[in-house]
Amino acid sequence: MTTAYPAHGTGSTASRDGTVLGYRRLGSGPAVVLTHGSLMTSHNLLKLGAALSDRFTVYLPDLRGRGLSGPQGPGHSLERAAEDVAAIVEHTGARGIFGLSGGAVPVLKWALGASEGYRVALYEPPLPTGAFSPTAWLPRYEHEMSQGREAAAMATAAKGTQDPPWLRLVPRTLLVPLMHLGLNAQARRIGQTLDLAGGRSDSEVPLRDLLPTLGPDARTVAEAADLAKAAADVRADVLLLGGTRSARYLKEALDTLETTLPRVRRVEFAGAGHLAADNSGRPERVARALAGFLDLRVSPSARS
Repeated sequence: MTTAYPAHGTGSTASRDGTVLGYRRLGSGPAVVLTHGSLMTSHNLLKLGAALSDRFTVYLPDLRGRGLSGPQGPGHSLERAAEDVAAIVEHTGARGIFGLSGGAVPVLKWALGASEGYRVALYEPPLPTGAFSPTAWLPRYEHEMSQGREAAAMATAAKGTQDPPWLRLVPRTLLVPLMHLGLNAQARRIGQTLDLAGGRSDSEVPLRDLLPTLGPDARTVAEAADLAKAAADVRADVLLLGGTRSARYLKEALDTLETTLPRVRRVEFAGAGHLAADNSGRPERVARALAGFLDLRVSPSARS
């Protein structure tokens, strides 16, 4: 049985360097942009978008290297990723922007130069704010990818990012074969879904196809070492979101941002983890917190 996803249109614009940035669009009302995280596409936020579509025109862009967008290209950087956010915001006219995980990092970088009047919601950006390095796993991952060892690279990234946190307790000798089975099973399921649906565009993308984008994404996070401190200059209203089951370093990053950002509110979702906004998480709870905050017609507030 296939999962029904909301009907939506598609469109595109170009970033500063000419790279195509594709997006899905649904709903009606003021424009908002929802940006997915690493190892995802815009498909992963369709349920969140649908939950907001009765109130907003929702734009779900694909980050570079996946879905409807052009390649990451050589020299992909945090600055370039922030330019992509700027291009989407300008194209859509959105005043409300949401970023999940790795997708929240360039949103915050863009917000440093944004004028007042924007509302920015960030779900656990993996900023390097303390002793823990959220990208220390990157060299091993890149070595394993260069050898074609995709399951090993996936295991390295999962243990290195501690998502979910309990994975750090699973020995690699067990985790790697589990990742191999999982990657193959997901690819078969997606293939069957495409066959049944006639190849429609709202299907998932296999994680195996997204794995090569993870290295450039991680390097943008590594570049964000000073971003939490610089956040003191953000003029937008900011909503920080997170889950009680997320890794400690993600909570610490939110703690730092909460003390640094001048106009900030915070919501923590009991029982939720890092990917609550994903289709497989708790998107309806995230949507409730976002709905009032992103709507410029009401004063900024947030309740879980």
